[in-house]
Amino acid sequence: MNSNVENLPPQVLRLVYKEVSALAADPPEGIKIYPSEEDITELHTAIEGPEGTPYAGGVFRMRLVLGKDFPAAPPRGYFLTKIFHPNVGHKGEICVNVLKRDWKAELGLRHVLLTIKCLLIHPNPESALNEEAGRLLLEDYKEYASRAHLLTEIHAMGGTSGALQEPADGPQPKKHAGDPNKRVAGPGLATNGVTNNLSNSSSSGTSSSNTNIVAKKKTDKKRALRRL
Repeated sequence: MNSNVENLPPQVLRLVYKEVSALAADPPEGIKIYPSEEDITELHTAIEGPEGTPYAGGVFRMRLVLGKDFPAAPPRGYFLTKIFHPNVGHKGEICVNVLKRDWKAELGLRHVLLTIKCLLIHPNPESALNEEAGRLLLEDYKEYASRAHLLTEIHAMGGTSGALQEPADGPQPKKHAGDPNKRVAGPGLATNGVTNNLSNSSSSGTSSSNTNIVAKKKTDKKRALRRL
């Protein structure tokens, strides 16, 4: 999706930057904000599944996309984590009134995030994008909750343990295969690396000698068996 940074007036960008910075510094409870310095018009977030719902224990990644008409037009919301919910389509699109007819420019992004979190607590089957989830919610809540919880376990609990964590995106430290002493960690560890290498060389010589003795014993044993 193309960035709308160039399409938004400077005063709108300043307001968005100010609001996103405030959200990152003081996010709503159970919501983590991952602002992008390169594209302020696409806000990535993670919402913790509320307790007492089939989504409890899961962490759901989501994004808000600000169009070129923002704030006159509402942002578009998408779940990036697969979820079984009446108001979330198969491609992750979110159907909630605050992102449609109830939108007002003064509401702000914090209100949007809180509304989407509340949607996990109180789904609205009347505006269902996932018709099956909406039908089960009305006709067989036990089955609906079971399906929703199953998808939460599969898609929203992997490696999160029910807690919001920093994403693993971005460059990672290089790892040297086999020998942790090769990592650069300061003069103190460099000395330890030399000591360990000397120790390893000594151990390698002893290990080689032991291997030769074992091999000789196996050969002698085979010869003795042939004599029998």
